[in-house]
Amino acid sequence: MAGTMSINIRVMTPEDYNKVYKLWLSIKGFGIRSIDDSREGVERFLRRNPTTSVVAEQNGRIVGSIMCGHDGRTGCFYHVCVARDYRKHGVGYRMVRFAMRALIEEGVSKVTLIAFKENEVGNAFWQSLGWTGREDVNYYELILNDQNITNFVK
Repeated sequence: MAGTMSINIRVMTPEDYNKVYKLWLSIKGFGIRSIDDSREGVERFLRRNPTTSVVAEQNGRIVGSIMCGHDGRTGCFYHVCVARDYRKHGVGYRMVRFAMRALIEEGVSKVTLIAFKENEVGNAFWQSLGWTGREDVNYYELILNDQNITNFVK
């Protein structure tokens, strides 16, 4: 890997889909949903959130991504990942800062994310940035479309 200074952090666009999806497929344990993470699902997300999702790119290769959206009050990070050979070089930190600045510019005051408990690398990363786990809330979900299957990268 070349130095992180040559890595471009920028807004994710629909044209990035193939390269971002390829990155997702390279991340062991990554969960990819059949509908939400399809080209159409990601394009729909980016239309609703045109300025807040982020990619890290070097020499035409997408080496990191964050899908980030908000409801006007709270932002949420999804699918935060950095290619294995680019970790621990500030790429994730720079993407997080980029996305948080975009949220602030849109008047959003808080951002949340979900990290699976088994994701030791991710949890260590978020804790190193000063994020705190919450013990005072429960996370619930109700599946509205049971055809939106999550497959995990092995």
